[in-house]
Amino acid sequence: MSIGLYIHVPFCLRKCLYCDFTSYPVQREQVQLYLQSLTAEMALYSEELTGKNKIIETIFVGGGTPTCLMPRYLAEILEQVGKYFHLPPGAEITTEANPGTVNLPDLKELKAAGFNRLSLGVQSTRQELLTLIGRIHNFSEAQQAVADARAAGFNNINLDLIFGLPTQTAAHWRQSLSEILALQPEHISCYGLQWEEGTPLTKAVEQGQLKPCAEEEELAMFEMARELLGLAGYQYYEISNFARPGFECRHNLRYWQNQTYLGLGPAAHSYLDQIRWSNVENIEEYAALLKQGNRPVADRTVLTLQEQMEETVFLGLRMIKGVNLASFEQRFQTPLLEVFGKQVSKLTEKGLLKLSNGHLKLTEKALPLANQVFAEFV
Repeated sequence: MSIGLYIHVPFCLRKCLYCDFTSYPVQREQVQLYLQSLTAEMALYSEELTGKNKIIETIFVGGGTPTCLMPRYLAEILEQVGKYFHLPPGAEITTEANPGTVNLPDLKELKAAGFNRLSLGVQSTRQELLTLIGRIHNFSEAQQAVADARAAGFNNINLDLIFGLPTQTAAHWRQSLSEILALQPEHISCYGLQWEEGTPLTKAVEQGQLKPCAEEEELAMFEMARELLGLAGYQYYEISNFARPGFECRHNLRYWQNQTYLGLGPAAHSYLDQIRWSNVENIEEYAALLKQGNRPVADRTVLTLQEQMEETVFLGLRMIKGVNLASFEQRFQTPLLEVFGKQVSKLTEKGLLKLSNGHLKLTEKALPLANQVFAEFV
């Protein structure tokens, strides 16, 4: 099988207050060290991988904020991918971007380099909420970024939104959904806020400076997104994702279908040949290991057959259509219900799972409780 390629760009202009991803302030020397080392990592895997493992069907450049780098650097990264791997026509090539870090000339350069999908981190359309979570843009900049992306030729745009923010109400959320829909993106991601340990936003709640959004309010926002985006013609295809027909994120589908991918860059994760591994986070350590000709790996796990099956089920259940029973049996040479019959029976009796059209899927009742269902398969 071909693989997906994730490239982590570990730089931001400023770290958001809810974020625990690996990122550092943009510094010229570190950027140059990162770019040189990233090329070395590509060369290393180009020598190690063979056959279909060198065919890249999807690329996702994430971060951090990839577009805090000059577009020529992102173009150079894509050029190096083409040098060391095989990139067939029609590959989906995404870069994340934040409003305020892109303009029309930048986006034209990215489009000319080969990027054909743009994922913009809008997060909210209300200024007080953007300020609360430490975003550096305003909504008018997000509107301009979408307009510039269209003018540059992008016809596959995702917009990210977060719900369940402190002080956010259902009315605020409805407003944001309406204003995002007016921009007519092909794809919309709606994520519930994750309270990550050690982040400034989490500390503010722990210290009593902020009050988290009530669970009932957050659930109402979740249901509202499904209703309004469905009425607007978006298909709900994964717990947090909506797309116009034909614009589902092919790269993320690889994750949910438990397919193979290679991660490059500090803190990137990979899954190849039943092995999961992650890279070291520190840029200097990452560079030093590659200079020595070594993989910059922090940890490595060889999955047992049981673990592979477990991951295939709980990742697949993230998709609204669920886990394809025939595909599972073909992949593992055993029926899913023979392996997980006890869990499926238990969750079916609770009204959390159902079998439908050859798929095992979450019920409507289970969607807000998905993590509880997934835990049964780990």
